Amino acid sequence: EQDTELLRKFLSGQAKILSPRRTGVCAKHQRKVTKAIKKARLMGLLPFTVK
Repeated sequence: EQDTELLRKFLSGQAKILSPRRTGVCAKHQRKVTKAIKKARLMGLLPFTVK
C-alpha cells in the first residue's frame, strides 16, 4: 500500500522530487523516497509532471 499523501510532501509544485536539502532526509531515506515516488508514478498514483 502506497501512502500517496506522504509521498506528495516530497514533490514540488511541478511534481518534481525535492532535494534532500529541502526535505531534510538522509541519503539512505532519500533513495527510498525516490524509489517509492517512481514506483507510484508507474502505477499511476502520482503524476510525472503538472502542466
